[in-house]
Amino acid sequence: MMRRLLFLSLALSFAAVFGAAAQSLDAFKRQLAEPAAAPGLLFGRAQVIAVEYGDAARTVAEASRAERRDRFPGYRVCIFSDNGPEAREGAFAARKLFEETFPGVKVCMGYDIPYFKVSVGNCLTTEEAIILKERVSATFPKAFVKSEELSAADLTE
Repeated sequence: MMRRLLFLSLALSFAAVFGAAAQSLDAFKRQLAEPAAAPGLLFGRAQVIAVEYGDAARTVAEASRAERRDRFPGYRVCIFSDNGPEAREGAFAARKLFEETFPGVKVCMGYDIPYFKVSVGNCLTTEEAIILKERVSATFPKAFVKSEELSAADLTE
């Protein structure tokens, strides 16, 4: 009997927590403030008072909006993308060749399962990316323009 009671209370707790995730902050606070009326509780009814310190909700909302502003749609030129057994070494070689041939242009190397990729440039417009692609296509004939999400840090470096 005690195990069933414990299991029931855990199940109700999980339902309350996961159900509250989809609610607004105010609705969640109202739900917490209502006394629990589940039968079989050892100590009867319980009440929770949620206190928001300062202007925490406003600060969190501003931070989330500011984070979104730090990301911009942009473009890069992909000069290498491969998933073969020699892909990692090929990515490092492409990066080294690009840095020697085009000094001063930003190089990004990454691994998006299962591909090793090397992208160059931080372009805000497609025209800028196409010009860069034409510049590098003599050395990297398979280069192509791809859309990326750039951060403010990418643009200031």
